[in-house]
Amino acid sequence: METRPPLPPFTRDTAVQKVRAAEDGWNTRDPQRVSLAYTAQSRWRNRAEFITGREEIVGLLSRKWARELDYRLIKELWAFAGNRIAVRFAYEWHDDAGNWFRSYGNENWEFDENGLMAVRHASINDLPIKEADRKFHWPLGRRPDDHPSLSDLGM
Repeated sequence: METRPPLPPFTRDTAVQKVRAAEDGWNTRDPQRVSLAYTAQSRWRNRAEFITGREEIVGLLSRKWARELDYRLIKELWAFAGNRIAVRFAYEWHDDAGNWFRSYGNENWEFDENGLMAVRHASINDLPIKEADRKFHWPLGRRPDDHPSLSDLGM
């Protein structure tokens, strides 16, 4: 049986750990690796797309990261109870024409007893920004521990 600690029910500390683990995974931009944090039949609403299962997750993320270049993400815990976590997030990326964006959103997550995400609802808005207005400048990959959070950045 697959497990992905920390497991529900979540405390504040374990919810923060879960959020950071999700952020770290998404910052790899590796669709296959990211999909392993979800149940085999995980259900998603991502913007206007509704998908089910790891194969569809890999497809969505592959399309996403082919379009959203130099992607850097910060997630922050908003609320938690039992096996559910709500997060807010922002990420910066550019398209193949060099246009930069900051995407803001909220996610609602529900986990199974093994700590795998069974349900993910994401609402996301894209804001065009100038390259000079970027705030996420770490090298691609995991956000450094000393990088400011969304709250620290006033977002």
